[in-house]
Amino acid sequence: MSHTATCLLDPNHTHEPHPEDEHGHSHGLVDRSIVRSRAGIRAVSWSLSLLTLTALAQTFIYSRTFSVALLADLIHNFGDALTAIPLGIAFFLRSARGERWAGLGVVLAIFVSALVALGQTVERFIHPRSLSHLWLLAAAGLIGFIGNEIAAQVRLRAGRKLSSPALVADGQHARVDGFVSLGVIASAAVVALGIRLADPVIGLIITLVILRITWQSWHTVRAGVPGAR
Repeated sequence: MSHTATCLLDPNHTHEPHPEDEHGHSHGLVDRSIVRSRAGIRAVSWSLSLLTLTALAQTFIYSRTFSVALLADLIHNFGDALTAIPLGIAFFLRSARGERWAGLGVVLAIFVSALVALGQTVERFIHPRSLSHLWLLAAAGLIGFIGNEIAAQVRLRAGRKLSSPALVADGQHARVDGFVSLGVIASAAVVALGIRLADPVIGLIITLVILRITWQSWHTVRAGVPGAR
């Protein structure tokens, strides 16, 4: 006899949720969590790969040019790539608290990279060095811009879709990094005009921009994502 017929014939019969109904409901919740986790991991994995390749290419060019502006940029790009690791772990664990801590880790990584870049820039002011392979140096700046902009697009889209302040902060960070990389091109152009101190001066400007990014990212992580859905 069907369940419906039993209910009609027996007025004392009570309807209890079936185990499969309960399973189906909870399974849907788990699915949404898993989908968010996978989307976050995918975003940080792509950005990690892109920025690692960018930084490696810039490292090779630095070994030929010894530009402090390029060094500041590639240090920052390596640091930016590494921020994907704590974010990826947080998404894997599906932990909101983990994402918040990862966001703070992003801010700390940006700040440390600024300090390292500042130290290298000051050293170059004290011990100036002539640059060579200026066209190669300009190419490094272009590579940095393209790599960071693509990584920024990946992080920002995923961060807004997943309502992740940490991922949005990292995306904003990568976007500004792209424009910082254009400073390397400016360094090559000005040095080509015969101004030797242009390289450490632009390195210092890049460092100051990185410090500003640190401040903006800190506010993004604290305040959350405006208008996030």
